[in-house]
Amino acid sequence: MCGRATIITPAVDLEKRFNAAFIKSAELKENVNISAGNEIPVITSEQPNHIQLFTLGYTPHWAHKQTYMINARSEGSLNIENNPNYKGAMGIFNKPMFRHAIKSQRCLVLVDAFIEGPKQEKLNKPFIVYPNRDRGPFALAGIYDTWEHPLTGELHRTVAIITTAANRLTQRIEHHRAPVVLSKEDEEKWLNPDISTAELSNMMQPFDSKGFNAYPISQKIKNPEANGLELLKPIGDKLFKDYDRCLYERLKFAEEDEYAIREERLVEGDQFVLF
Repeated sequence: MCGRATIITPAVDLEKRFNAAFIKSAELKENVNISAGNEIPVITSEQPNHIQLFTLGYTPHWAHKQTYMINARSEGSLNIENNPNYKGAMGIFNKPMFRHAIKSQRCLVLVDAFIEGPKQEKLNKPFIVYPNRDRGPFALAGIYDTWEHPLTGELHRTVAIITTAANRLTQRIEHHRAPVVLSKEDEEKWLNPDISTAELSNMMQPFDSKGFNAYPISQKIKNPEANGLELLKPIGDKLFKDYDRCLYERLKFAEEDEYAIREERLVEGDQFVLF
C-alpha cells in the first residue's frame, strides 16, 4: 500500500512541471503528511489541462456511505503472494469497486514523496521515498470518482492510488507493495481515454528504483494531525548510498534560501515598501 504522501512544491511549480493550471477554486496547501480524508492534487483524464484537489480515499458513486479506500490493487484478487515478478492478468479490471474507474476515470496523483513502513511495523517504522538528484514532484497512477452524500447532496471527489508488487526499494523497507509511479513518458498515456487494457497493464508494474531513494523518519508521522517539515528529518541513513541531498535537506535549503533572498532585497533596495 501507499501509507502517506507529501506535497510541498508550490502551485506555480506544479503547473510548470505538469503543464496544467490549477482550477480557480483550488487552493493548494503544503502538507508533508497527507492521509485519508485530506486533499491531494490530481490531474484527471476528464480535465487533463487542469489540476484539481480531490479527497484521498476513494468512494465509488454507487456506494451508500463513504469508504476512504486510499489504495487499489492493480492485480485485484490475483497475485495474493505479492510476487514482485508477477506477469499475469491485472484483476483490477474485474473488481466491482474499481472496474469502471480504471477503464474511464484515471488520474495523476501529484506528490513530492510517499511514506511507507515495513509490513509488520507499518508507520511505527516509517521511511520517506523520494526521487533523487533534485528531480522534483512526480505522478502516481490513480483512479477517481464522485460520490454524492445521500442526505446532504454534497459532492465528494475522491481518489485512490494504484498499487503493485514491491520493487527493490520497497523490498528493502520490508514492505510487500508499492504505488505505481508513472514515468514522464507514461503520464499522458495514463490519461488517454483510448488506451488499451494491455497498455494499461504494462504501466501497472513496479517502478524503477534507480531514480529513487529512501531514509527513515520519526514515527510521529503516523499521527494524521502531525505536520511540518521537521517530520521529514532523517533519523538514520539512506537505504542506498548516494551523494545527493536528502529530501529534508533539499526542502530546508530552499526554504532558508528563499528567506535569505527576501531579507537581502529588503535591505538592499526595497526599504521604500515600509513607508
